[in-house]
Amino acid sequence: MEDDAPVIYGLEFQARALTPQTAETDAIRFLVGTQSLRYDNQIHIIDFDDENNIINKNVLLHQVGEIWHISTSPADKGVLATCYNKTIFDESLSKVVSASDTKVMTCAAVWRMPKELESGSHESPDDSSSNTQTLELLCHLDNTAHGNMACMRLDEVPSLESGTSQVISNGVMWEPMGDGKKIISLADNNILLWDLQESSAKAVLSSSAALEGKGQLKFTSGRWSPHHNCTQIATANDTTVRGWDTRSMRQIYCIENAHGQLVRDLDFNPNKQYYLASCGDDCKVKFWDTRNVTEPVKTLEEHSHWVWNVRYNHSHDQLILTGSSDSRVILSNMVSISSEPFGHMVDDDELSDQEDQHQEEKYEVS
Repeated sequence: MEDDAPVIYGLEFQARALTPQTAETDAIRFLVGTQSLRYDNQIHIIDFDDENNIINKNVLLHQVGEIWHISTSPADKGVLATCYNKTIFDESLSKVVSASDTKVMTCAAVWRMPKELESGSHESPDDSSSNTQTLELLCHLDNTAHGNMACMRLDEVPSLESGTSQVISNGVMWEPMGDGKKIISLADNNILLWDLQESSAKAVLSSSAALEGKGQLKFTSGRWSPHHNCTQIATANDTTVRGWDTRSMRQIYCIENAHGQLVRDLDFNPNKQYYLASCGDDCKVKFWDTRNVTEPVKTLEEHSHWVWNVRYNHSHDQLILTGSSDSRVILSNMVSISSEPFGHMVDDDELSDQEDQHQEEKYEVS
């Protein structure tokens, strides 16, 4: 049997942010956010009809800036969060002469899509007559109290001041198994835990923690663990990976020099509660047992340039997808460190060195 032809969906602008709609259980749905400095940005809601092998879509305006990160509520399929850049002009000048007359700020906000779109009412991709709709702004995750302003203040928009200077582009995480009321944002060297109240129209800072040390430390990535009752997160800064308990906001483990260069991304194994994957600018992907972080459990060296992303398959945790600026996406079949190494559940201690040497395959998309 021949494979189906690929389904291609074109965008008017470039895009660097996409996410599955995790709360949607009846449809295969993704959200894609665009990046344009000149025109209003968009969020494309894309439904894949697997029976007919076609794509249906709707487009929402995201007028506040270019989108660097997008994530969806695990409980409410109409709610999402974006991190975006906002260009601020010096109002004292009659016109902008150079780049020094502007300031780019990184902001984070929670939005609701129009109610009629939550039910999956879509147009086909070639239907140009469909009207573009606008997102409803619920609240900003605002960071203005003790540092540079991170988000533009809009009149009559619920906001909260937290005392940090910048939300990074991949720094908004929803509680994985929760009711969609808890979000963590990473702002410079701060972890901020927010409670969303009043139907997500108000963000209240419930707790925070600061990364302390020499130099100007900044988080580069974070991941909320679906295990341990969702009380742990992992963060990356420079070459270090750290674990945190969200109840006490205290550090619970630290992997110094986890990578030889900057750590780009993290992901937890969905089935093995202590297993964490990391990737970075040293071209490597590493797997860690957070109970003993002296050495990685496994290291992959398949890429020839920075590895930007690493993700576990949520149904089959032996499948690991990695993306790199070497223009390759690699799907690795890491059977030996999965939850079912040989088709049945076994304890971690039963795995042997011999098992690590086989049962693994790799598939590459260039």
